[in-house]
Amino acid sequence: MTNLKLNPEGKKLGSVLAIVLIIGLSLFAAGCTEQGDETGEGAETAPAEEASEFSEPVTIGYVLWDGEIASTNVMQQVLEQAGYEDVEIVAVDAGPLYQGLADGQLDFTTSAWLPYTHQSYWETYGNQLDSVQTNLEDCKIGLVVPSYVTIDSIEELNSEKDKFNGQIIGIDPGAGIMQASETAISDYGLDMELVSGSSAAMTASLKKSIDSGEWTVVTLWSPHWTFNRWDLKYLDDPKGSFGDADHVETLARLGLEEEKPNLYGILTRFQWTHDDIQTVMMDIENGTAPEEAAGNWVANHPEKVNEWIGEESEE
Repeated sequence: MTNLKLNPEGKKLGSVLAIVLIIGLSLFAAGCTEQGDETGEGAETAPAEEASEFSEPVTIGYVLWDGEIASTNVMQQVLEQAGYEDVEIVAVDAGPLYQGLADGQLDFTTSAWLPYTHQSYWETYGNQLDSVQTNLEDCKIGLVVPSYVTIDSIEELNSEKDKFNGQIIGIDPGAGIMQASETAISDYGLDMELVSGSSAAMTASLKKSIDSGEWTVVTLWSPHWTFNRWDLKYLDDPKGSFGDADHVETLARLGLEEEKPNLYGILTRFQWTHDDIQTVMMDIENGTAPEEAAGNWVANHPEKVNEWIGEESEE
C-alpha cells in the first residue's frame, strides 16, 4: 500500500526533475555555443588578418638588364623564404614598368636607375610612385669599348667611325641608356647609327668583335658581368651626356606600405653591393638558370637575407 501511495508522487517528482534537467542542459548548451562562436570568430579573425598579406599575390616588375634579372630573382626567393605564397616576376620595358607601378598593376620594382637613366620616366610618373630605398649605389652608364681600342673619348668616335662600321651597338629601344645615347649623338655631332636590339644581342656582338680583335662600341653600365669577362673601358664623356653615376632604387606603387606593411619593411631593408649582384650575374652568364643562380646566392648569404626579412632581432 505504501508503494501505491508513493508512486504518483514519485512520478511527479521525476517529471519535475526531468524538466529542470532539460532546461539546465539547454541553457548550458546555449552558453557553450555562444562562447564557442565568440572563440571561433576571434580565432578566425586574428590569424586571417595576420596571414592575409602572405597569401595575397605579390607582383614584381623589372627590365631585362642582366643586373635587374639578378636582383629581381633574388628578391622573389627572399619573399618566398619570408613566407609569401604567390610571388610573380614580370619582365617589361622601362616605360611600361613605370606605368604599371603608377597604375597599380605592379607592386614594386628593384630596377629604377635614377636620377639620370630613367629621368624621363620619373618626370612622367614620379608623383604617382613611392620611392622606397636605394638598393645599389654608384651605377655608371655610357659608351664602352675594348681596352685595345686606341681612342679614349666620345669626341674621337667620328674620326674613327669606319673602324666601328659607323655603328653604336645598343639594347632595347625603350631603355634609358638608349635615350642618353641619342643625347650623346646629338651633343657630340656623331655621324654614327645607334643600333637597337637587346642586352643579349649587344653582349653577343661585343663577344664576336673581341674574339676577332675588331673595334666596337656598345652601350653598357656598371655593374655588369662583361667587365669581369673582358678588359673594357668607358669612353670619356666631357659633355656629360650620360650624367654622373646613378643609383638603383626600389620603387613601389602608392598604398603598398599600408596594404602590405611586412613586405614594405623588407623593401626598406633591401640593399646590397656590386660584389653581391656581380656574383649572381656571373653565375647566370656561365649558364645557370636565373632562379637557380638567385637561389645559390640566397643560400650562401643567410645573414644578409635574414636582415632583409627582419629576423636578425629574433636571434
